[in-house]
Amino acid sequence: QVHLVESGGGLVQPGDSLRLSCAASGRTANTYSMGWSRQAPGEEREFVASWRWTDGKTYYSDSVKGRFTISRDNARNTLSLQMNSLKPEDTAVYYCTSNNAGVRYWGQGTQVTVSS
Repeated sequence: QVHLVESGGGLVQPGDSLRLSCAASGRTANTYSMGWSRQAPGEEREFVASWRWTDGKTYYSDSVKGRFTISRDNARNTLSLQMNSLKPEDTAVYYCTSNNAGVRYWGQGTQVTVSS
């Protein structure tokens, strides 16, 4: 079992930056990848970014590429998402996700609201 806890969400204005963190605990030894997804009201959950543990390769959705950066802190077993130049359409609940031995785990989510 893997436990994921997100933090760092909040209310910001368009153009601002925000940094999300995800702390992983439990049976993390078999982690294949970790990442972030988001879900806006009335929308399907969508992929945002991911980090592949085996080779450090990162992936981003087209909507966030160039504005968001995913990073990993090995010592603290945490995953971060630096979000710059935020737009109102980035408003959503952001979920941390982990793929461990073929099983996907999700955090409880953290709300990000971008509004003037």
